[in-house]
Amino acid sequence: MKKKLSKNKNLHTNNQKTKTKNLKRREEIAFWLFLSPWIIGFIFFTGGPIIASLFLSFTEYNIINPPEYSGFKNFMGLFNDSLFLKSLGVTFYYAILTIPFTIIIGLALALLLNQKIKGQAFFRTMFYAPSIISGVSVAFLWSWLLNPDFGIVNSVLDSVFGVSGPGWFTDTKTVIPSFVLMQLTSLGGTMIIFLASLQSLPQELYEATAIDGGGPLTKFFHITVPLISPVILFNIIMTIISSFQVFTQAYVITKGGPNWMSYFYVYYLFDTAFSEFKIGYASAQAWVLFTIIFCFTMLSLIVSKRYVHYEYED
Repeated sequence: MKKKLSKNKNLHTNNQKTKTKNLKRREEIAFWLFLSPWIIGFIFFTGGPIIASLFLSFTEYNIINPPEYSGFKNFMGLFNDSLFLKSLGVTFYYAILTIPFTIIIGLALALLLNQKIKGQAFFRTMFYAPSIISGVSVAFLWSWLLNPDFGIVNSVLDSVFGVSGPGWFTDTKTVIPSFVLMQLTSLGGTMIIFLASLQSLPQELYEATAIDGGGPLTKFFHITVPLISPVILFNIIMTIISSFQVFTQAYVITKGGPNWMSYFYVYYLFDTAFSEFKIGYASAQAWVLFTIIFCFTMLSLIVSKRYVHYEYED
């Protein structure tokens, strides 16, 4: 009798193990089936073109004739290309202005919108909404607002303050600051990430600091900033990547002018590939851009080791 019970028990255990294995197998199959559209799309539309561009960067290819291997000729030619250096300088200038302003203003807006005030949901929506509008639409809107002849901004400056407004997108001195100003109205994504991190902070720390006599600045620099430092790092890296890839605004508003002062690097890459059809040369430009962004990202991660604090650090 005991042997029979033991045999039945073992049989039941084996059946349970088999059912568990089958369930795990079905879940694994379902996982890969749901993931397969992304994998297929990545291979054909992202991963494949990336590998192809690396191959083409070492060739001379103009779509009409087949690629011919040229070694590092494309990469060496870039550093003797005045437009390459000009577009790179313009992009760096834009990035230097955009990154700190985006992070500081995005965090400031998140702090304000984290306060319990009447109409909180409305203000959050109002500040976030511009970030989901098409880049082309935003570019057209700002080209109208900052038009030096009939734009609203210059009209207000003239009628209210008696000041003659600048040329904005038509002046070599103000064209990049104008693009930065336009970008700052679309930082809703950065703001919302900061806001989410602020709402997850433990209020007990702020209460303890208040009991000890700490003011708003003490709370901000000794509690808020250290606790959200990983989020600050994330937003910095994302802003670096986006600032080096600006294209739409210049393409719609200035066409790279005036005097090449808004001829961003990606704009030059676009012209090289789709206006001059120098696909090999454009591929080399793309990999130089990738290298620059990768280096700045790694530099940010290295520097962050001293300033970024994680919750589960040893």
